[in-house]
Amino acid sequence: MALGTSPIVGALTAAALLSACGGGGRLPAAFSRTAEAPTRRQILGVAAASDAPLRVPTATELMDWAERAHPQFFPTTEPDQRSAPYVYRHYPGPDNYLGVSETGADAGTVYLLGPVSGHSTVPVAVGRLADYATQVFATQTAFSDAQAARFLAQATLGPTDAAIADVRRLGYTAWLAQEFARPVSPGNWDWLVGKGLDTNPDARNSAIGVDGQVWQRLITAPDSLRQRVTAALAEIFVVGFDGISGPYKQFKLAAWWDLLASHAFGSYRRLLEAVTLNAAMGSYLNTAGNQKENAGTGRLPDENYAREVMQLFSIGLVVLEPDGTPRLDGSGRPIETYTQDMVTQLARVFTGWNVDLPRGEAGPAFARRPMVLNAALHSPLAASFLGTTVPANTPGATALAMALDTLAAHPNVGPFIGRQLIQRLVTSNPSPAYVRRVAAAFADNGAGVRGDLSAVVRAVLLDEEARSDLGLVAPAFGKLREPMLRLVHWARSFKATSKGGDWAIGNTSDAATRLGQSPLRSPSVFNYFRPGYVPAGTEIAESGLVAPEFQLANESSVAGSLNYLRNVVGNSHADLQADYAAELALAGDAAALLARVELLLCADQLQASTRSLIQGAIESLSAGTAAGRAGRVHTAVLLVMASPEYQVQK
Repeated sequence: MALGTSPIVGALTAAALLSACGGGGRLPAAFSRTAEAPTRRQILGVAAASDAPLRVPTATELMDWAERAHPQFFPTTEPDQRSAPYVYRHYPGPDNYLGVSETGADAGTVYLLGPVSGHSTVPVAVGRLADYATQVFATQTAFSDAQAARFLAQATLGPTDAAIADVRRLGYTAWLAQEFARPVSPGNWDWLVGKGLDTNPDARNSAIGVDGQVWQRLITAPDSLRQRVTAALAEIFVVGFDGISGPYKQFKLAAWWDLLASHAFGSYRRLLEAVTLNAAMGSYLNTAGNQKENAGTGRLPDENYAREVMQLFSIGLVVLEPDGTPRLDGSGRPIETYTQDMVTQLARVFTGWNVDLPRGEAGPAFARRPMVLNAALHSPLAASFLGTTVPANTPGATALAMALDTLAAHPNVGPFIGRQLIQRLVTSNPSPAYVRRVAAAFADNGAGVRGDLSAVVRAVLLDEEARSDLGLVAPAFGKLREPMLRLVHWARSFKATSKGGDWAIGNTSDAATRLGQSPLRSPSVFNYFRPGYVPAGTEIAESGLVAPEFQLANESSVAGSLNYLRNVVGNSHADLQADYAAELALAGDAAALLARVELLLCADQLQASTRSLIQGAIESLSAGTAAGRAGRVHTAVLLVMASPEYQVQK
């Protein structure tokens, strides 16, 4: 996070941001005189002690990290310079110096000079190299189970003992490589077929299996990273149960989730095409059956998909800088990305497509085949949009490819999609620098490939802003956990199973009695909540921040979801059953039980006062009977899930 967000250095921020006078690249003579300033030790974010042996960073590694993590103070890539006994870098813009003593009694001591040191006239010692190990290597290694659990809370649908051990053993990069290489888990479609719903006549026009097919995948699939990213993509490229029509809705939605899962780590361009030609999307946004203009009847192509593919699935409403901030015109106003005329013309490209349902075919197979083109119904008119013109009489498939190529190549896509993935996985208010780094990974995965979603996911999860412990104390960092993901988190971390095998959780959209959110049941194409939602009359609004998930939070939903979770956590649900064997073994020791639950649910982030309150509640229950021990476990889990430290994912 930004240096000024650390409470220890807040008082230094104003001084550190002052313009410096002078410049020059030579180390001042004053650098030979040290001025110890213990109260400033955390100016670079010195981390707490780790539970693992630390590799001490070199001076070069420290300074490389400082440039990445704190560009407001060290804004350029500078070479190492030496003036015995120091190795240092000078940043001419702000006139800051960062150096490390290499020899003598203070070897390994880190020094600052310039505005970043509060305009001290002598170098300020801010700790030793070893103090910065967990920050310098934060994007590489989990130095504790808590750091691993925190990473997994962002990267998966719920930490488990095995996953924590894997992250500790492999490191973040190798763990991600393992997950990217993991085969796609068995699909929702296959689960429905396994239940015989493809041949069940009642499934054609009913909602049988609609919810079970997605709940089972979220809770049981071994590719948890892929499913977490799929859940995020499903809130960007939205299809909801109530907005699709026709038979076999459960199969349409199953094919939709399977499509997103299969493309989650692939090419954005190919994902965009698959989304465009999907039968569920065709029904949802009226592409299926969309026909060319007819002057005789006054018919015009439906503009729904043309509008939403730009507004929501690719470029957004306003032109963006690479860091996601709006580009402004000469009057200081955001510049619109497209016009109504562009929507009208682009709509011509999406005519002539319909579901691939041969006459006489029965069953749901059509629902997972891409839509097909009827050339006679495709508009022959030219279409101009976003600087591209599809010439008149261009064949429909060629016109579609030209349109999607144009959208995928637009410079807005990286920051627009990247920022939303950051919001869904890590934090609601990423810094512009964070968005820029993720957008850069979208633009080039390091091998010259644009739109590689695995590179984007890696950039989101391994960014300094995501991995630094400073986010734990930054008020603006983090995100409210989505209600449905809280249920999935509980189910995965405590190994929940379905008693009947049907994952009969159902529709949990009712805010008064259930979660207020349910997968694949978004009320509109604009998702359950808007990326830019701001709760009115709050400190969030006063601070100029956004809090998307708070659009689901109100008095009714907060109470309703906790009441629902109380039954679930207490194993009183009609179908869900957790395996609390590991927790029951610790039930006699309230502190040990709480420590385990706290690790799995909120990565050891409970404040001391919250921990004391919950431990007291646990200890108030007798551990002398089986019922009492179960009550202790249920109390620990429910109260941690009800705590602010859990509700807000840091």
